[in-house]
Amino acid sequence: MHTKEQKMEAFGGLLNIMDELRVKCPWDAKQTNESLRTNTIEEVYELCEAIIKNNDSEIKKEIGDVLLHVVFYAKIGEEKGAYDIADVCDALCDKLIFRHPHVFGDDASKTAGEVEKTWEQIKLKEKGGNKTILEGVPSSLPSIAKAHRIQDKARNAGFDWNKREDVWEKVTEELNELKDEVSGMDANKIEAEFGDLFFSLINAARLYKVNPDNALERTNQKFIHRFNFIEQEAKKQGKILKDMTLYEMDALWEIAKKTE
Repeated sequence: MHTKEQKMEAFGGLLNIMDELRVKCPWDAKQTNESLRTNTIEEVYELCEAIIKNNDSEIKKEIGDVLLHVVFYAKIGEEKGAYDIADVCDALCDKLIFRHPHVFGDDASKTAGEVEKTWEQIKLKEKGGNKTILEGVPSSLPSIAKAHRIQDKARNAGFDWNKREDVWEKVTEELNELKDEVSGMDANKIEAEFGDLFFSLINAARLYKVNPDNALERTNQKFIHRFNFIEQEAKKQGKILKDMTLYEMDALWEIAKKTE
């Protein structure tokens, strides 16, 4: 691993390259915060995919891509005279020190659970910070991640089940309410009840220390693997899926499960 001096030198090299690109590359020179935004989202998702696959080589590459965007935004801010990368780092350091009194102050919290209990209260005291606990949840977050974040913040404020086992009663309640609405065929009510059921399942996942987004993505990847297997086996038999019976596809599905 590199020394701190080598790390600082490497980061300085990245800043120098960004300075050059903004002057000499037509594409980089014309970029704005707005034009980069969607690409940034894509890069973050690519990093998340590499993390799910536990591929260190890909994680390193994708961290670099995300870091490039961070440096890019800081450079744009510098050109506007609003802030530069030093301002970004200084503000982050100040925030980290303020939010960790158990490390940099005299707070007595020793465990991760104790730290989490005071986290939201600390953030509410922050100058220029959130005025309400849920204000810090980005409106643009994907719905599953947003629900998980909302529930986690509410938990840190003390709004949570006394026993995690109690959540299953709520899940069952929401499932039954959905079944009742499905029979009525009111699209708006059905959608609302699906939302309530999803929200309660995400809550259950949180209580059992499962990230619901990761869990769903694992199932997505599992389904893709199995479905691709069915498609490939069908081609070997000179068939296409739409001409196969469900029984035939189910048989291949069971074989695919055994290859995992």
